[in-house]
Order: sequence, then structure tokens, then C-alpha cells
Amino acid sequence: MDHGQIWRAIDALAARRGLSASALARAAGLDPTTFNKSKRQAPDGKPRWPSTESIARALGAADTGWGEFATLVSGQDSGRAIPIVGMARAGADGFFDDQGFPVSTEETVRFPDLGEERVYALEIAGDSMEPMYRAGDIVIVQPGASVRRGDRVVVRTRAGEVMAKVLGRRNDQSVELVSLNPAHAPRLIATPDIDWIARIVWASQ
Repeated sequence: MDHGQIWRAIDALAARRGLSASALARAAGLDPTTFNKSKRQAPDGKPRWPSTESIARALGAADTGWGEFATLVSGQDSGRAIPIVGMARAGADGFFDDQGFPVSTEETVRFPDLGEERVYALEIAGDSMEPMYRAGDIVIVQPGASVRRGDRVVVRTRAGEVMAKVLGRRNDQSVELVSLNPAHAPRLIATPDIDWIARIVWASQ
């Protein structure tokens, strides 16, 4: 392995968790500039290597083992680029097709291939799903997947509100949406007011 492979593996590790290199460093308790591109070469142009300690702490923050990191170094698990959207933008009219898949975004993020063709990434906003999901966490959403009570889901109302919740009781008249944060009471939304419900299949924490 060479200098470039190590740094590319760190970038891939961050991307797999929906983070920038700086955010990964912060999550690992390191200086935010530890993995910046400016730190990858000395002033004289010679390659600068990350320390074993900084890599170990980054792996711990990303809940990833050395074996997985070696795979990233070899370039065998680069994942694939999928669309990423924020909740505020997701509320815009015409942003999703009839199945709940974004159709007007050029922003992507690289994640491991989950074997599902139609998935996208959504950045969590708000605190209603803490401590499971915090603001800024990335979840992978699969439109069209079957959902049942107890599933973690993303819901869009016909009024344009987008939210991550736990699916509660559901019938022809209403849908119950439950927050994990006890400070937020369950919501009961009339079934005709629901645009779509998509299952969360993976999360970046």
C-alpha cells in the first residue's frame, strides 16, 4: 500500500458514514484538520502519513475494524454514489416521483452497495428521533419497500412535511407516527394526507 491509498481509504471511511474527513476527525476526538488534504504533504512536498493512533481512533468512531479498512485501502469496496437530500429541500413540490424517489438532485454521497437499486440518502433534521438519529445523521431510504408497525420510516405529507418516525398503528382512516424522543408526542395523521411512506434500511451512526 502507498501513501495515496491510505488517504483515499480514510476518505472512503468517512463517506461510508456520511461524513466529511473533517467531521470524521471530530467524531474521533481529533483536531478537525487531522485528515484535511493540506495535512497530507509536508511543506517540502514530501508525503505525510497519518499516524496509527489517528487511524485507530477514526475506525473506532466509524465502528469499523482493521479488516474492513484494509478492504478500503485495496480499493475493493468503494461503494456507489446515491442521491442525498436534506429534509428541508425534500418538502419542495415536484422533488419526488410517485414512488417517493428524488428526481431533481445532482448531489450524491458514496455508500456501501446495499444490494438495493432504488435507495437514496436523507440528512436528518430536528431531535424527534434522538437518541437513535441526531441532526446531521444520514439514513438510507428505500421507496416502495413494504413497511409494518415498528419500522423506522420517512414520511412525506401532501402538505410537504418530511419526517423520520417509527410507524405505529395504521388503518384506512389514519397513520400513527411515533418519535423516539419522549419530548415529542405521537402524531396521528389522516391517511389521505399521507403522500408516501418509505422504509429506512440503513443509518450512518
